[in-house]
Amino acid sequence: MADAKEFKPLKEVGAIPLSDTSELKFYVDEYRGYKYASVRTFVKGDTYTGPTKAGVTLNGQVLEGVIATLAKLPPEPDALEEKELGRFPKKMGVELVVRITLFRDNTGVDLREWVEDVDYKGWSKKGVRIPYKDIPKSIAFLKEMQKLVAKPA
Repeated sequence: MADAKEFKPLKEVGAIPLSDTSELKFYVDEYRGYKYASVRTFVKGDTYTGPTKAGVTLNGQVLEGVIATLAKLPPEPDALEEKELGRFPKKMGVELVVRITLFRDNTGVDLREWVEDVDYKGWSKKGVRIPYKDIPKSIAFLKEMQKLVAKPA
């Protein structure tokens, strides 16, 4: 039996190919009895295939905020500039930031943790980048995950 502290993947909702060897997976997992939406980069390689450290977990409240923020985006990016779209508190000293980013002339949306504590203030390594063209598909996956993360009434 798995240790109760481990994340247990419950249901994979979908995936977006990023390259020939990597994809962004959208899935729901459970940690200490709580369900979370997870978005993580997975790789397929000769020596290792599986999840990377690049990923984020979202509780129901953060997930709701991220969906609402992404849903407001136009079909095409309106300007080729980096822009913060929203911040959602995760726990003391950690926020999930949604922002439009440019990388190699490609526009995407970053979901990345911002950390503020006594030792460090800045971006963490925990985050993913969704290609802008895949935002509609990502919203559909996130909404599907929302149904699974929501607490039964």
